[in-house]
Amino acid sequence: MQKATLQGRQNAIPPPESHTSPPWGEDEGVILIDPPLWPRHGTVWGHVVSDESLDELHAFARRAGMPERGFDLDHYDYPIERQAELVDLGATLVGAHELTRRLIASGLRVRARDRTRKR
Repeated sequence: MQKATLQGRQNAIPPPESHTSPPWGEDEGVILIDPPLWPRHGTVWGHVVSDESLDELHAFARRAGMPERGFDLDHYDYPIERQAELVDLGATLVGAHELTRRLIASGLRVRARDRTRKR
């Protein structure tokens, strides 16, 4: 899959300059999303992850009405059209590198070479 051009991301919300607390408080993990960069199926897709647990990620996805088929071992995919809604539900928008860094630090990251073995 190729990255989208800037034209395909014109409706994306830019990543915030500073971290904001989720509405449920600092004691819990943070749901993170990155800007949609991946074109597929007539839209552009981003990722939703938790920096705490898969349980937290699945709970957020249920609250957001995300289909289970959108889950890919360590993240959910989301279409650009839902970005503002996910932020309104409490997700924190970060850059793609920051999302990956925090997913790795959480211990939840499934490496590309391990993906085919776990499906």
